[in-house]
Amino acid sequence: MPDIALTSIILLCVAALAAGWIDAVVGGGGLLLLPALLLGLPANTPAAFALGTNKAVAIVGTTGAAVTYARRAPVDVRTAVRIGLAALAGSTGGAFFAAGMSTEVLKPVIMVVLLAVAAFVILKPAFGTTAPPPGPVSRRRTLAAIGLAGLGIGFYDGLIGPGTGTFLVLALTAVLHLNLVTASATAKIVNCCTNAGALAMFAWQGTVFWHLAALMAVFNLAGATLGARTALKRGSGFVRIVLLVVVLALVANMAYEQWIA
Repeated sequence: MPDIALTSIILLCVAALAAGWIDAVVGGGGLLLLPALLLGLPANTPAAFALGTNKAVAIVGTTGAAVTYARRAPVDVRTAVRIGLAALAGSTGGAFFAAGMSTEVLKPVIMVVLLAVAAFVILKPAFGTTAPPPGPVSRRRTLAAIGLAGLGIGFYDGLIGPGTGTFLVLALTAVLHLNLVTASATAKIVNCCTNAGALAMFAWQGTVFWHLAALMAVFNLAGATLGARTALKRGSGFVRIVLLVVVLALVANMAYEQWIA
């Protein structure tokens, strides 16, 4: 592990706690955690180490949130696992190509992604706030979810990562007609698979700071467990508000870093 100041380690742990809560409620904790790692690690650290360490932290919190949701939310575990297996393959492939990516490439891409998510949420105020239709999901919609949420978003998760949970929630809500709470619960199971595939590739490439990740994972797990319980208690309307606030705040923060700071 590189030499990191104690203040930076404390801030990274706080970021992991907050990211765990955000990720469990609406996804997208990586939009906070990855920039924190990019800033907190020494300036000459390759971006692949930030990506790999981010995955090692996130998989712990995501698993904790998935367990909490599965116990209390109406999740179709079979469908979630099928999407998750496709996502595992996609994320493994994405992680394979991520080793050569630089910080200069990552930040503008994340900015564009954030703006797209913000625009979608603002323009669709009722998105994900209605009850899902009764009956099983059609085969066509399931296959579409496997392709989009599984392979497509899985590949993005391995390649870049931040916002995967948010994109999964949006895709699952749109394709499977789930409400935001059920979509968040399903996304956690899928996200466990994408994290596992990407982490395996990063570990094989040796681009994970394991000691730092273990410390941050404790805080991420605590935040994720609390976030899942909050979302289950407060419902879809609350989840949508958190989604919008988080995305807009992150857009403003990264725009400041990109063009003003």
